[in-house]
Amino acid sequence: MSHNLFETFAAKMRERADADFITTREGRRYSYTDALSISAKLAGALTELGVKQGDRVAVQVDKSPEAILLYLACLRIGGVYLPLNTGYTGDEIRYFLNDAEPALFVCRPKIEEQARALAAETGCPAVATLGSAADGSLMEAARAATPREDIVALGERDLAAILYTSGTTGRSKGAMLTHKNLASNAETLVTAWHFIADDRLIHALPIFHTHGLFVACNVTLMAGASMLFLPKFDADVIFEELPRGTVMMGVPTFYTRLVQDERLTPDATANMRLFVSGSAPLTAETHEAFEAKTGHAILERYGMTETNMNLSNPYEGARRAGTVGMPLPGVEMRITNRETGEEVPSGEIGMLQIRGPNVFIGYWRMPEKTREELLDDGFFITGDLAMVDEQGYVHIVGRDKDLVISGGYNVYPKEVEQVIDELDQVAESAVIGLPHPDFGEGVTAVVVRQQGTIEENQLNEDKVISHLDGRLAKYKQPKRVFFVDELPRNTMGKVQKNELRKQFNDTYRTP
Repeated sequence: MSHNLFETFAAKMRERADADFITTREGRRYSYTDALSISAKLAGALTELGVKQGDRVAVQVDKSPEAILLYLACLRIGGVYLPLNTGYTGDEIRYFLNDAEPALFVCRPKIEEQARALAAETGCPAVATLGSAADGSLMEAARAATPREDIVALGERDLAAILYTSGTTGRSKGAMLTHKNLASNAETLVTAWHFIADDRLIHALPIFHTHGLFVACNVTLMAGASMLFLPKFDADVIFEELPRGTVMMGVPTFYTRLVQDERLTPDATANMRLFVSGSAPLTAETHEAFEAKTGHAILERYGMTETNMNLSNPYEGARRAGTVGMPLPGVEMRITNRETGEEVPSGEIGMLQIRGPNVFIGYWRMPEKTREELLDDGFFITGDLAMVDEQGYVHIVGRDKDLVISGGYNVYPKEVEQVIDELDQVAESAVIGLPHPDFGEGVTAVVVRQQGTIEENQLNEDKVISHLDGRLAKYKQPKRVFFVDELPRNTMGKVQKNELRKQFNDTYRTP
């Protein structure tokens, strides 16, 4: 029996032959028949460019339907798809090409010269280009190539993709995901989130990340549904398209912006059945405001590059603000003591570990890192601190690396952030630990003021500290509060606390 994910997709494509798979605002339409035929032509082009089963195909291109069809072509021939953030610099690309040793690097036409130089330097044998308007040398090769209608038979552990983690604490790690990993998760989500062929997903996410690629696209393919492909999030466009959509997946920033817009009403969202949020924590305030304005409770879920989706609020049942729900079917979870590794009881904070068919098989060419984080019993150490409440819902408290240890006491940043965020004049906050001569780490808050604050009433450090008095123990209270115009974020909306630590690193240093 072959485990090639494309076989499952192909069966659904044939069943939904004339139905839309991807449409664009510019009027481009790709049916499922188109997806089958174009992916076969792209598979032929990949073969002629020298890509064989097991070879990596590095892809740094702008969002387009053809980029998804290239992903399908890789699956079809047993290639390993390696999507790269379009914001990566030449130095970063050099690292990925050296580490992954791809047989082909597909890039945007405008950086072809730089890409060829990097390929020559790193020993990558072939370069092709792909533009967002179906242009570039790869599409030219596909039009001339002999289509590959076959689907390569694959085993359980054959790779479908390698996705590199963000590398905020060191070298980026390539998470190896198998066809079985991706198939099991897509099948689970179709059932859990009640996806059907009539669904139309409003897709405004990037496609070099788990959320936009595997969650959005794989679930759509598995259900035989359709996607409206948008190049990026634009509130004006979203409001125009909501009456024609049924599902939207987004990062919290999407929903924060929509909530601030007077056009967000029950009528505007009347055709929608589901709003999903992930990739970064959604504040309880945004969750509650969105439901109050639309009648829709956002479904927040939790996943990682290494595992795809693990936990989800229920489709039917209470979607609780500030939580990521419960384990998805087939996924096991445990929360353990950071020091001893023993499981902790409900209500206690510990390290979240996950096991299931969705969990990756290891880090590319990093056996020691794999052994550290992927345990012998199959559980993966997520690096996130979590707690299960009395109703069985999981609360993500923060990253283990963001835990602040001040004077020997553990301070969980999210607990402090939630109290700071209660202030009307606070838009958002981030709590970090900085080197401190007496306490080891000094608790430090970085705050973004709410826009439109009257100057004489403007929030200052003393007002924040006094608000925390009596609400939090002294050791949890920030020793300093800084104000910034905005918090640094990555492309998926996660606050980059490592950047804040760099910026304010010398705060408590004695001259």
